[in-house]
Amino acid sequence: MLRGARRLLPPQLRGPELALPRRARPLSSGSGTAGREDKPSSFLGTKWKDTAETVIIGGGCIGVSLAYHLAKAGLKDVILLEKSELTAGSTWHAAGLTTYFHPGINLKKIHYYGIKLYEKLEEETGQAVGFHQPGSIRIASTPTRVDEFKYQMTRAGWHPTEQYLIGPERIQELFPLLNMEKVLAGLYNPGDGHIDPYSLTMALAAGARKYGALLNYPVQVTNLNPRSDGTWEVETPHGIIRTNRIVNTAGFWAREIGRMIGLHHPLIPVHHQYVVTSTIPEVKALKTELPVLRDLEGSYYLRQERDGLLFGPYESQEKMKLQESWVTNGVPPGFGKELFESDLDRIMDHIEAAITMVPVLKQADIINTVAGPITYSPDILPMVGPHQGVRNYWVAIGFGYGIIHAGGVGKYLSDWILGGEPPFDLIELDPNRYGKWTTTQYTATKARESYGFNNIVGYPKEERFAGRPTERVSGLYEVLKSKCSMGFHAGWEQPHWFYKPGDQIGYKPSFRRTNWFEPVGREYKQVMEKVGVIDLTPFGKFIVKGNDSVKLLDHLFANVIPKVGATNISHMLTPRGQVYAELTVSHLSPGEFLLVTGSGSELHDLRCLEEDALKGGYNVEIKNITDEMGVLGIAGPFARKVLQKLTTEDLSDSAFKFLQSRHIKLSDIAATAIRISYTGELGWELYHRKEDSAALYNVIMEAGQEEGIDDFGTYALNALRLEKAFRAWGAEMNCDTNPLEAGLDYFIKLNKPADFIGKQALKQIKEKGLKRRLVYLTLETANIDPEGNESVWHNGRVVGNTTSGNYSYSTQQSLAFAYVPTELSKVGQKLEVELLGKNYSATIIEEPLVLTEQTRTRLQKKGGSAKV
Repeated sequence: MLRGARRLLPPQLRGPELALPRRARPLSSGSGTAGREDKPSSFLGTKWKDTAETVIIGGGCIGVSLAYHLAKAGLKDVILLEKSELTAGSTWHAAGLTTYFHPGINLKKIHYYGIKLYEKLEEETGQAVGFHQPGSIRIASTPTRVDEFKYQMTRAGWHPTEQYLIGPERIQELFPLLNMEKVLAGLYNPGDGHIDPYSLTMALAAGARKYGALLNYPVQVTNLNPRSDGTWEVETPHGIIRTNRIVNTAGFWAREIGRMIGLHHPLIPVHHQYVVTSTIPEVKALKTELPVLRDLEGSYYLRQERDGLLFGPYESQEKMKLQESWVTNGVPPGFGKELFESDLDRIMDHIEAAITMVPVLKQADIINTVAGPITYSPDILPMVGPHQGVRNYWVAIGFGYGIIHAGGVGKYLSDWILGGEPPFDLIELDPNRYGKWTTTQYTATKARESYGFNNIVGYPKEERFAGRPTERVSGLYEVLKSKCSMGFHAGWEQPHWFYKPGDQIGYKPSFRRTNWFEPVGREYKQVMEKVGVIDLTPFGKFIVKGNDSVKLLDHLFANVIPKVGATNISHMLTPRGQVYAELTVSHLSPGEFLLVTGSGSELHDLRCLEEDALKGGYNVEIKNITDEMGVLGIAGPFARKVLQKLTTEDLSDSAFKFLQSRHIKLSDIAATAIRISYTGELGWELYHRKEDSAALYNVIMEAGQEEGIDDFGTYALNALRLEKAFRAWGAEMNCDTNPLEAGLDYFIKLNKPADFIGKQALKQIKEKGLKRRLVYLTLETANIDPEGNESVWHNGRVVGNTTSGNYSYSTQQSLAFAYVPTELSKVGQKLEVELLGKNYSATIIEEPLVLTEQTRTRLQKKGGSAKV
């Protein structure tokens, strides 16, 4: 049996390549006191400056990496402040795993850059980093896991990362100590491995100093004072530093730094344990180092440590432990390089699973147990970037996997700070994805779930239910919650699809078509043939008004500014001409605008609006009305007929044209009606006070009885928009794409007088010509549909990627958008799309598959044919 000796490693086993703590004084998690240590050697006193371009607060691997990258890129006056010593907190005791793998898309780039940096860091800095690259294998022991690996293979195929789906024979060859009884397949990443976190940080620190950064410690930040010009005063016991920018990289102290300026960062420390064994003869006898093993069903990682093994589990949310007292009472003042008391009983299920999978563990002694704090955000992803509502305050916090993220995030933030825009899209890390609805209780509940779900199967359209609903519910939530399957959108609950008698209800995730497939087809038909209602309350909604409102928006948007009473679709671009945001812009009254964006972009877009208004000195007022205003969408051929019963306003096509907006009353309920619908059918979006949502919904449903009115959800909305070839921000366009390759030319007015952001860059892009284009594909598949980010193949090689996909209920085939090289972008071109390990034939078609209602009506008036 794996025996718990609970002895610290003897000194002779400690080397720079050993990713184990150098000091460990257990801390009783409930005591609130920490073991004290001698002060570390300090670079304070050799150099002290009272001005800086950038002040980084926190000397773990993330902060030191940022200092290294900023200084290397040529930024002068970079100062890092650390309250105790470098690596204190979570870095020093980390297990040090490095992997190319990530289920996301652009986070793969973060991992890739990090590993490539670590490979050459020792040569660059002269500091050994103890980097081992034996590769890693994720084990599939169920058919569902095999599907997941196939799903991840197509998502990795268009990235430079090496990744292979391998069979049992190859797995045993790579990891001969494995019990192969349940092993079906493996996901293998050569080049993965582990690094000594302490040595890594010291190498980055050596590089940072080499390029001119100052790393000052021990220096505690005692207060932060924002100045009216956007600069900061950083107070310390040694004096005040004036700086243009602050970056909070303070790990589990990040909440306390945020509190100094009134921010409540949703972070919580989690107890993570790993154990190290004594020498195991079978391990010692191996000629090459074992690859890192991740047994996903057993929910643990295991790697070789010298001649023994290191094993780290992720307990279930019921068994895992949070350090909640640090959230309410603060981190104990002296805590730096201390550990918690270990609790092997909490991880016994995982130990038993590991012994079953790697039987040599049965006779091994545990010679070290490390139980330390790591910081979790609610969704396990870190928060990286500038913070909305506070000028020149940046964060890189909440890293559950800080070692693998450190290199890439340091480079990413450095490029963003120096270049004025993110080098690629990482909105999933945007600190502004959270808001006031992210309470301490919600953070704790979600962190438990996220930690426990570390190795859960990652399905498409994944939903997680802990902590829901938040306080952020629409006025229709109580009315609709029992009638539908809800999805989570930036704190909101929004119907994905609705139940009818005979449906298999509830959340049934799958890599293939599942229980919502037929009901969504029913809702699609409802909108196409009758009339449907959808709750769109989660939209981000802003009012912009003032003397300079037109001037500001003309500078921000690539489209022209709509006239009073009109609406258009407009895009904010980055200086490089990439698509930062897409918003619906309605000119309500002279100088007053309603701006609407997607739920996930609310504070992302608001930050940009506010920042540019301040930077340009525009006389405007910007108000976020997202939580005050409800939105109902009504769409379908009978939409006008239903609404006309409720208002004296003339809703005829000639009186209320497409893309017009006006204030109306519907059965005495005030609403701003915009004639627009993402379905592409006849429809309106109705903006109203959130407290009126239920009453408005009820009168509309009552008025539509004769027309057969019914509900529809966001899954049907997505199917409808794809058939109309409508693009979606975050899929077809984002900070990785320019609007020309995305086919958004109609909305980009390069000839308008205003010099909007990105205009000059876009002119250059147009002059040079496009290297790739967004194309529209039909696929012949079987019980599976594309969803986006799959590999696109041509002549045996990957040439591009899908951006979104769905089933076309009108033509009964799969449909997708994809980016491919321009030479392969012509209509009729044959391609292949990889889905679950199989390549399906695809054909580029002319878009759209189904004409919009406006186009059909126009053609019918001219006596032409309208394809539906």
